[in-house]
Amino acid sequence: MPADFQKNMIFPQNADKTTEIEMQDLLRIENLSVVATDKKRTTQIVSEVSFTVRNGETMGIIGESGCGKSITAMSILKLTEPNIHIDKGHIYWGNICLSELSESRLRKICGKEIGMIFQEPMTSLNPVFTIKQQLSAPIRLHLGLSKPDIHQRCIRLMEDVGIKDPEKTLKSYPHELSGGMCQRVAIAIAISCDPQLLIADEPTTALDVTIQAQILGILKNLIRTNQMALLIISHDMGVIASLSENITVMYGGEIVEQNTRDNIIKQSSHPYTKKLIRSAEELYDGADELTLVRGNVPRPGENRTGCRFAPRCDLSTQRCHAEHPPLVQKERGKGTVRCWNCR
Repeated sequence: MPADFQKNMIFPQNADKTTEIEMQDLLRIENLSVVATDKKRTTQIVSEVSFTVRNGETMGIIGESGCGKSITAMSILKLTEPNIHIDKGHIYWGNICLSELSESRLRKICGKEIGMIFQEPMTSLNPVFTIKQQLSAPIRLHLGLSKPDIHQRCIRLMEDVGIKDPEKTLKSYPHELSGGMCQRVAIAIAISCDPQLLIADEPTTALDVTIQAQILGILKNLIRTNQMALLIISHDMGVIASLSENITVMYGGEIVEQNTRDNIIKQSSHPYTKKLIRSAEELYDGADELTLVRGNVPRPGENRTGCRFAPRCDLSTQRCHAEHPPLVQKERGKGTVRCWNCR
């Protein structure tokens, strides 16, 4: 991989961060399985996903559309559709089991301790309320500040996300703003109560390249300055690598590889991870043709006895098609991988 590409994807961490705060488990997901139900059947969407995000740490989840990464993130705060729910496993916020909390108790944590940025900035905001009404709502609910203090906090938040005319923007409605401006507002809402963890689900997908870079810059600065933990979900390896210290790769509703960002980029093991990195490298270099992963992600509920990636893998053997590989510790180096041929 070209040195320039690797350098471009490295997010320089605050050197003093680990000495200022003790690294403790903040979010812990253990063997999470998520299903969708209807009148006819129950379909598994996510299967036995486990990972940990420590305070002040950044974790990226990457995979193609349909791999289960967004459902995993939405399940943390029970923001999935009514027919989608956790079937097995637990989600812990410190010592609190989020997956067992009541709706009212969970909402006290959502917004105050955990902030969420959604992938569609134009639809994540309410069109009938002004920006100030929407930004001040979580501040009033969770912090109980006076009106003057709320206004000053709104102004500061607008400035923190790079909005040059805060007063005008606060009086505006979402339809009066561009997609990039709406996403800045959405970020401001997510961080309005100084959460310990920020979850960003495809935060740049609906934006053009120039605005994407600006949004990523804002997120980098915010998590570094505020010492927030970040869980970012994306199908873009460049986005994930630019923001994440650790990376979880998902395919077909399950984890296929986990490691630090640097080890994933330089020493990835799983064939799927390697293809994602190669495509990102070629895109960065402006190649005429990108590496293709032929075929499609398996649909939820699709019955496959072997490795879920085997039909699309150049290295697959008979065993790959017949036996489902477990997620195991790598024989060399750190991290885990789910592959019969790459240990």
